[in-house]
Amino acid sequence: MRAWDVSFGIGVVGFAAACSQQPQPDAYGNVEATEVVVSSEVGGQLTAFTVDEGQVLTAGQAAGSVDPTQLTLQRGQAVAQRESAVSRVGEVDRQVEVLDAQRDALQAQHDAAVAQRGALQAQLEIARRNHERTQRLFSQQAATSQQLDQAERDDRVLQDQVKAQDGQIQAQARQVAAQTAQIAAARQQQQTARTQVSAADAQVAQLDDRIKRSTITNPSAGTVLVTYAKQGEVVQAGQPLYRVADMGTVDVRAYVGEPQLADVKVGTQARVTLDSGDGRQTLNGTVSWVSTQAEFTPTPIQTRDERADLVYAVKIRVANQNGMLKIGMPVDVEFAQ
Repeated sequence: MRAWDVSFGIGVVGFAAACSQQPQPDAYGNVEATEVVVSSEVGGQLTAFTVDEGQVLTAGQAAGSVDPTQLTLQRGQAVAQRESAVSRVGEVDRQVEVLDAQRDALQAQHDAAVAQRGALQAQLEIARRNHERTQRLFSQQAATSQQLDQAERDDRVLQDQVKAQDGQIQAQARQVAAQTAQIAAARQQQQTARTQVSAADAQVAQLDDRIKRSTITNPSAGTVLVTYAKQGEVVQAGQPLYRVADMGTVDVRAYVGEPQLADVKVGTQARVTLDSGDGRQTLNGTVSWVSTQAEFTPTPIQTRDERADLVYAVKIRVANQNGMLKIGMPVDVEFAQ
């Protein structure tokens, strides 16, 4: 390698070939660029496509659109389903409120019946003691048979009333349980309806996203290298439409032998020389990547030391403001010491 002064700030440097014998470069390489294939994200007719080969696009620029009619119709259907589900939620909510009120009323009746049974049970205890006392008095001829009959009748009537009250309490308990089961079923319907609303919301959001994606947006600034479709064609989701690459800054892939590897590191300054209509032109660059794995010399690649069997790939990042460097163009590379 030869020592040479590097002025920071990448630009075009004139290269004077005054001597008859040109020094051999440190490596030979070819120009590469990061290419992006832009595809359609939805299927349909390509109603607009404003991309031409060689056109410079900015990031986020609209490049075309796919007919969103079917997606719009599907969205309308999803919105109608959502409105139906929302209506069902409101209906079930009102039903649950009514069932809750009915159960509360039944529970209040059940509690009142239990309290009434307690009062009847207390009256029954008094009637039983009165019946027993009247029996003792009657056996001692201190009470009449009419008094005994009345005491016995009071006892029997209260027993029947307590028994009837027990039956009423059991019936009311069954009604409360049935009402509780209806409420549980209604709450399950309520949850199902709310889930349907959430599903409809997700479907509408998904369709909104697909409608948005029907507009083809250029992902990164660059030059259109090739187009694969034309306006009016029917495309499928994932179908490539065009390929774009940022030609403002390109990479030169070159190969160096093992003896050179010690002097070539990430950040090393380099000069890239190419043939142009105005003669030899030189651009400044910086090594941005050095392979960590050796490989056999590629067939179209030459290195300074032709006897080297194993080489290492390196990339030199070069500003291409004037657009002189084209993809695949062969260039010479010289590294700074």
